[in-house]
Amino acid sequence: MIDNEFDPHAPQFIHALCQMALDAGALIMQHYRDGVAEEKKADKSPVTQADLDAEILLEKALAKLAPHIQVIGEEACADAMPQHLDDMFFLLDPLDGTRDFIAKRDNFTVNIGLVHNHYPIAGVIYAPVHEKLYFSGTDCAYRLLVPPDGALDTEVAEKLKTKKIDPKGLHIIASHSHRGEQTDQMIARLNVKSTIAAASSYKFCLLAEGTADFYPRYGRTMEWDTAAGQAILEAAGGIVTTEDGARFSYGKLARGLDNPSFIAAAAYNWHDALK
Repeated sequence: MIDNEFDPHAPQFIHALCQMALDAGALIMQHYRDGVAEEKKADKSPVTQADLDAEILLEKALAKLAPHIQVIGEEACADAMPQHLDDMFFLLDPLDGTRDFIAKRDNFTVNIGLVHNHYPIAGVIYAPVHEKLYFSGTDCAYRLLVPPDGALDTEVAEKLKTKKIDPKGLHIIASHSHRGEQTDQMIARLNVKSTIAAASSYKFCLLAEGTADFYPRYGRTMEWDTAAGQAILEAAGGIVTTEDGARFSYGKLARGLDNPSFIAAAAYNWHDALK
């Protein structure tokens, strides 16, 4: 059982989550330098030994840190979905953006999200090539520049808070490899100042730090792709909603933990940008 006074942003707890994300990033970068062989999962998506090794590392670290909290990992779910979900559970994507990783691009990430009663309450994302660590707080998000093998000091992290969107000149994020007609149609309705192509959960981080304003996503994603990013973006002042404006939720076991389309934005006034 989880204590009612459990604080997912207690300094020791969030520091431990950040450290395991760094450790996973260091392991992934070893594979990145040495080269990896791509395999295919049952759903035809790519997987590498880096994905598998990083998930094992995170699972072992979480078992020591929080043995009573259920852990749902992407690679474990490729073998079998869980039979049930607790009120609180971790969602892990040990290497989000595997295609970018294989292609030796730079936007792949390590994702650790914590969900309670269907909504994310804490998240950590590490982008090892960028050497950027993002994590949620109680009233803001944080960013820290740290190499995968660097010393972690979360107390010196920079606070991130989003600003109100200017509907007259939007900075839009579109997926690197999953941009489709619906995304283009949505973008056509906006006053776009620039379009940023990015991969993985790094897109949520760009919103949280103010580099971008708006990220529409149509098509399939999985809960482990978005939970950490949503926690960070919401902590920074942004939102993630379904197309009808409802807050994005988790624990959709009946549909195999996949997500509907969503809108992620730096501020609540993104509707003002629609023509």
